[in-house]
Amino acid sequence: MADYLSPKYHVVVANPPYMGGRGMNGRLGGWTKDNFPDSKADLFAAFIERGLDMIPKRGFSAMVTMESWMFLSSFEKLRTKLLSNTTIQCMVHMPYLGKGGTSMGINFGTTACVTEKISKADFAGRFCCVRHFETDDNGVPHQFPPHNERLCSATTDDFRKIPGSPIAYWASPAQRKAFVDFPSLGSWCPVKQGLATANNDLFVRLWHEVEFQKVGLNYTACISTESGVHKWFPYNKGGNYRRWYGNAEHVVNWENDGQAIRNFADSTGYIRSRAQNTEYYFKKGVTWTFISSSNFGVRMTPIGFIFDVAGSSAFPLESSAEKLTAFLGSCVTWAFLKLMNPTLNFQVGNIAALPVDPRFLSGIPNKVSKELISVSELDWNANETAWDFTALPLLDSARRGATLAETWGRLYSYWRGMTKKVQQLEEESNRIFIEGYGLQDELSPDVPLEEITLTCNPAHRYGGKKDESYLEKLLRADTIAEFLSYAVGCMFGRYSLDTPGLILANQGDALEDYLAKVPNSTFMPDADNVIPVLEGEWFAKDITERFRKFLRITFGDEHFQENLAFIEQALGKDVRRYFTRDFFNDHVQRYKKRPIYWMFSSPKGTFNALIYMHRYRPDTVNVVLNEYLRTFRSQLEAHKIAQERLSISTAATPAQRTAAIKDVQTVTKQIGELDVWERDVIYPLATQRLEIDLDDGVKVNYAKFAGALKPIKGLEEAED
Repeated sequence: MADYLSPKYHVVVANPPYMGGRGMNGRLGGWTKDNFPDSKADLFAAFIERGLDMIPKRGFSAMVTMESWMFLSSFEKLRTKLLSNTTIQCMVHMPYLGKGGTSMGINFGTTACVTEKISKADFAGRFCCVRHFETDDNGVPHQFPPHNERLCSATTDDFRKIPGSPIAYWASPAQRKAFVDFPSLGSWCPVKQGLATANNDLFVRLWHEVEFQKVGLNYTACISTESGVHKWFPYNKGGNYRRWYGNAEHVVNWENDGQAIRNFADSTGYIRSRAQNTEYYFKKGVTWTFISSSNFGVRMTPIGFIFDVAGSSAFPLESSAEKLTAFLGSCVTWAFLKLMNPTLNFQVGNIAALPVDPRFLSGIPNKVSKELISVSELDWNANETAWDFTALPLLDSARRGATLAETWGRLYSYWRGMTKKVQQLEEESNRIFIEGYGLQDELSPDVPLEEITLTCNPAHRYGGKKDESYLEKLLRADTIAEFLSYAVGCMFGRYSLDTPGLILANQGDALEDYLAKVPNSTFMPDADNVIPVLEGEWFAKDITERFRKFLRITFGDEHFQENLAFIEQALGKDVRRYFTRDFFNDHVQRYKKRPIYWMFSSPKGTFNALIYMHRYRPDTVNVVLNEYLRTFRSQLEAHKIAQERLSISTAATPAQRTAAIKDVQTVTKQIGELDVWERDVIYPLATQRLEIDLDDGVKVNYAKFAGALKPIKGLEEAED
């Protein structure tokens, strides 16, 4: 084999092995770094260099490799070397589009490329692209080369015009010209990676897990946190694809200017965290989602946020933040990003290299940029999982109708108007940038309805390929479920019908704290922080009865039955069944597996009761045991006795006696279940009088009550 690899060949053809640096053992990794420093990121890239070593000047190398060398920053030095010493003669590119695999039926992009070992900067190589939807079931192209928008020619000089020299062969002359004519964003606007805690499980929480009085909002500089008044601070972590505003969900422990994080070390004393670019913490800026499969999820960030690597950010002059957000959210930016990094894994370098002149941004109408952000902010804060949530849209007096159905109709119409407005604003913004960059012949300003990332837009929320009436039905069901969730929040005193925003959101809060804030409450919260959730009407204050009262207060007595029927039709089941079967699962999903309402639940679900974790006290389990579980057991016992009498009653029909016998058998099993659960789980917990610390988060605190609380699948997953 060594003899075959030692001489020179006129042509080298190969499909080299693929192995990233992390997959290499120590010896191979070290050898690759020493011998192929420009292509050490993957073994296939080292083979590209090795193949070129084996041919003389004007020889040819033909290889099938992964596409990553064409775009990623880790292969920039390799690209520079290739463009300086070789010429791409032709290429068949088979990209990975994030879904549907590739034309080769695999989940990563590949390229078949022929290069000549000589530099001819103005030679126009031939390029074509084959995507999975352009092939048959066997991966064979319907025609070759496919006559799509990427069938073209490009030169080495064309590639060099774009920062990082990506092999973006399909870039138009106008796009390449933009990189030459406009300054890069990074030349006038800092684009930075942020904090790496090294242990998100320890230092990061969803904001609703902790005491709200410990969350510091609207800080402007790190030095202000040295006061120690607050422990948790808003933290940008990228998040789901959303544009203009939102994804404000996490907080990070930056108490005393991040003392704990800055000093976080391993057993050897090595500091594992990276508190980098701290001078930009808490500044107004623009952030984005690190990874995307459909579009660029860019959002304006107000003052008061720390940011991490996945929530990397740009920091223009404060007055330019909205306008830069508009540019980064435009179809022009999306087209540029797909040239520089079609893998859709957006690095800081990709954003910094975007061609944009600040003088051009200054001409963008404030109405476009600011209104896009303000409408998205309004949409974000309409959800109870936002810390600036004040009240439920369904209860807004501006759209209140005589019935709940009429109110829903008005709200849905309002939301449709919001969505259309954002669509029009996005298209107006696109037109401004398309014209500014001379891309009228290449890009369309149109924005499909499903790409308007408002929560109130069902076409985006559920997928725009569904019938509009079906989308309305889905949104109606979720809106009603949110109404029930808000009602539960009012039952526990987290919210109030009389005062906007959070009421009880700190550790150990009680009814007296609620009354201090809401002295004349329209709907009183539960006094002892325990609400039964049962199949039957065993308690006068169970969750179903309390919701019925809530509905009467919010929408009146006159249309109560009609409103209740509307709710149950939207949910597809009666209210009691929803609370016993679906509510907790919906709550866990809404609060991203970190629920604030905890469900005490016996093994087979005979007994269920909700508590609010912020109102938990060491005697809460005693209350569950003595006031509810044992009371419920006594009621079951009395019911069993009554059914035993009915089963032998001569006045009962045979059908009644048969049903009574079955009921006795069922209740006997239920009592047995509750007795074992009380003996083995609830009573021991009640005697322990456990303390919880909200700073530890749901993951730690929930686990203390194993066996007592309803299991949550995925609760143990680490914060990413």
